[in-house]
Amino acid sequence: MSPEKVLHVITGLGVGGAEQQLRLLLRHMPMRCDVLTLTNPGPVAEGLRADGVRVVHLGMRGNRDLGAAAKLATFIRRGRYDLVHTHLYRACVYGRLAARLAGVRVSVATEHSLGAGEIEGRPLSGGVRALYLASERLGAATVAVSDTVASRLEAWGVPAARVHVVPNGIEAVRFRFDEGVRRATRTRTGLPERAFVVGGVGRLVPGKRFDVLVRAVAALPGAHLLLAGDGPERAALRRLAAELGAQSRIHLLGERDPLGDSTDGRTPGIPALLAAMDVFVSPSREEAFGLAVIEALAAGLPVLHVTCPAIDDLPAAQAPGARRIGTGTEELVAALRGHMEAGAKRLPPPGVVRRYDIARSAGQLLHVYDHAMAGSPAGSRGAVALPGPGRGPRAADPAGPGAAPLPGAGPRTPAPQTPEGLSLAPAGSDRAAPLPGASPRTPAPQTPEGLSLAREGLDVPPAGLSLPAPGGDTG
Repeated sequence: MSPEKVLHVITGLGVGGAEQQLRLLLRHMPMRCDVLTLTNPGPVAEGLRADGVRVVHLGMRGNRDLGAAAKLATFIRRGRYDLVHTHLYRACVYGRLAARLAGVRVSVATEHSLGAGEIEGRPLSGGVRALYLASERLGAATVAVSDTVASRLEAWGVPAARVHVVPNGIEAVRFRFDEGVRRATRTRTGLPERAFVVGGVGRLVPGKRFDVLVRAVAALPGAHLLLAGDGPERAALRRLAAELGAQSRIHLLGERDPLGDSTDGRTPGIPALLAAMDVFVSPSREEAFGLAVIEALAAGLPVLHVTCPAIDDLPAAQAPGARRIGTGTEELVAALRGHMEAGAKRLPPPGVVRRYDIARSAGQLLHVYDHAMAGSPAGSRGAVALPGPGRGPRAADPAGPGAAPLPGAGPRTPAPQTPEGLSLAPAGSDRAAPLPGASPRTPAPQTPEGLSLAREGLDVPPAGLSLPAPGGDTG
């Protein structure tokens, strides 16, 4: 049984990997899909509306805006959604709870940005992990965007039976190399026709380590850097380029549309910028997937990367144009110098590009939906029956049995089970915090298993706990 009406709840709709992936995914989903953003209805919201998707802004005021849960539950109830799908940490916590309060039988959450030591660019803490695990039990399934993320979830204590790997995807045809686009883009961005051009794409945040890339390109006379993305590190990167005497060769382009050029044709999007590059670099130490690397490979670029689960989890033959390097600047300089001396060389898109086709990912997600709906109670909408311990199927591959296996599709050792009865309520308390507007003499609606948000950064945060700030992931 497939859902006919789905609500996607996301923390924000600024430019980021998770936000853009949601927009692309909805282009391939057959049912009606609405999107609700807790905060920041930014550029991706505009793109979704242009695609014909209904986008609603909840107007959440911050981590302690407990009223947002009640507002969200009311919206879900009135919308009569068959399934609620949440994206990014804050939306997962609020969305799963609101779906349960609204009586929706099934909710699914995608974990886009869980790193080994951080989530969505923020350090992990015991409180963040505990709240995630407690709220995770309110859903029917958790989707990981890579096998690496699935392993991290299971190490956290999410039961393996509830984890399904559905990788991110791209529309490869958008990135197909075109020599005419290359020449035109170089002209529009002020690049010499024969210059050696290094490229990078991502949010300008410390974790992406673009300062290493700036230093490496500055050390290669005549080389240029095209860096697409925006964020708090932009001014610091500009100052660094000036200090190194390379400001004329370091091009900080700001945010660019990953789906194509601007509507007036004056601003090149990510596909055109990739056509203008000669080599792509991803210097980040920690990634949940590595979508920009897959896009670069689809454009026929050789790639240097520190980490990229999307290809690190596969045999090397799947991505022969990608080379894994260490974190040092000197090693990156040497690798870039080798490409510079060898001259520009376009490669055929490798097999990994076909593996991560967005239509294939959409088909796998539909299978997760069907599996979750089938596992929920039959009949009218009501509370979700939480799955018991044990292992369930991972997302099936719609490409059929002849397709290459998904990363991590084989058996996995079950992770430790979340202790029964886990509660984040204050010590000595056996009830959840009342929702705004509830009578002091009337108990507030109880969340399953005694889950309370009262002390987890949503009302009175305990010491050391903070929810990741809205504004996108770092993947």
